[in-house]
Amino acid sequence: MQIREWEGLNPTQQRLVALAAVLDILLLAAALFDLSRRSPEQIHGSKTIWKMAIFFDFVGPGAYFLFGRRRD
Repeated sequence: MQIREWEGLNPTQQRLVALAAVLDILLLAAALFDLSRRSPEQIHGSKTIWKMAIFFDFVGPGAYFLFGRRRD
């Protein structure tokens, strides 16, 4: 988002954008923490691939929690 676009938002919209960014960062951190503490047997697929998906795709953390972890 460019500065002009940010300034064009009202304060509520600015807070919502900031909140979405914070939630995205928290979800990324939670996914990486969970991935790091699990053994390869507890993960569907490769840990390396999941790490790349978490970092390079904005839906990566959510996809990891939905599809990457094995349910016992």
